[in-house]
Amino acid sequence: MAQTDNPAKSSRPRLAFLDWTRGLAALIMLQGHAFHSFTSPALRNHDAYILSQFVGGIPPAIFLFLTGVTLGFLMDARERQDLGGRRRITAALRRAGYLFSLALAFRVQMWVFALPKSPWTDLFKVDVLNAMALAIVLLSPLALARTGDRVRVAAGLGLAIACVSPVVSAMDWSWLHPYARAYLVPDYFSFGIFPWAAYLAFGLSGGSLLRQVKAEQLNRTMEWAALGGFGLLLGGQYFASLPYSLYSKSDFWLNSPAQVLIKLGVILLLLACAFLWTEYGAGRRTSFMRLLGTHSLLVYWVHTELVYGRWFWFWKENLPIAPTAVSAVVVVALMIALAAWKESRPDWRLRLPRGMFRAAAEGRVRAG
Repeated sequence: MAQTDNPAKSSRPRLAFLDWTRGLAALIMLQGHAFHSFTSPALRNHDAYILSQFVGGIPPAIFLFLTGVTLGFLMDARERQDLGGRRRITAALRRAGYLFSLALAFRVQMWVFALPKSPWTDLFKVDVLNAMALAIVLLSPLALARTGDRVRVAAGLGLAIACVSPVVSAMDWSWLHPYARAYLVPDYFSFGIFPWAAYLAFGLSGGSLLRQVKAEQLNRTMEWAALGGFGLLLGGQYFASLPYSLYSKSDFWLNSPAQVLIKLGVILLLLACAFLWTEYGAGRRTSFMRLLGTHSLLVYWVHTELVYGRWFWFWKENLPIAPTAVSAVVVVALMIALAAWKESRPDWRLRLPRGMFRAAAEGRVRAG
């Protein structure tokens, strides 16, 4: 989507800061996965490793939030085209189908490349792409709402999903097949819609809000985003530190609404900083951060195979902290080179069944 529907100004500044934020998430993800894969188990209580994994928990939330933003752009565009309700929902469902197809292709590729050591159950692992697809399916009826109403309703749904997550965790799900349960119930080893869909709902609200904002109001909007981010951080920390809880069972790192609000606050602060940097600092020129953001899906796919596959088996869980840090730098450099290569070949693309890339192009964020 090259332009916003605001005739006063091109969407380039906002698209630049969205790409930059996505690139920062990719950068954090790369170092986190490198440390997770290569660090010796005996050193996993080292401060550097703990810090790496601590900050490494934010990228999935950022990716989900920004997917919600582009979904908001898509829904607003279909509304402005005055399409019928069925066609609006279908557009959102096609986006979900595209992401689910990518998730399936990703799992199959990882499983095939790891044969004969990969169990067939790996094919059913619920990754962040699966969470994106299912969350979009659940939120697709919001395509029927007007953009202004969608801002409020999506934000309310995001808060509801976050607040219900501890309740879902406490329920007995033994009757549900484990593969289906992984899509629903909070778990440390999968991306269930509770609480992860909350970030996509918040992003849908934010993307719809951006469609309502005039170009001259964007600076003030990002100021409010920064203030809101600080408020969510402080509020989330306050509620997390209370000596009592509304829930009979709640795990801060797994299903706590406070953690969701804290991460949302971090995302809003990062977006505000990215806007400030791309608008008044680095400007709109291409940078390695924006390259990573523009091609984050390719980077995500390739680096996962590179880091967790067989390619560097001699480093797996075998490195001290300093060599692990060097390996993380190497992985980041390789992924920047891959993104730069892809940027220089805009016509190259992964071949999937016909029509999927048209669905992706409907919500693609491009500057200029």
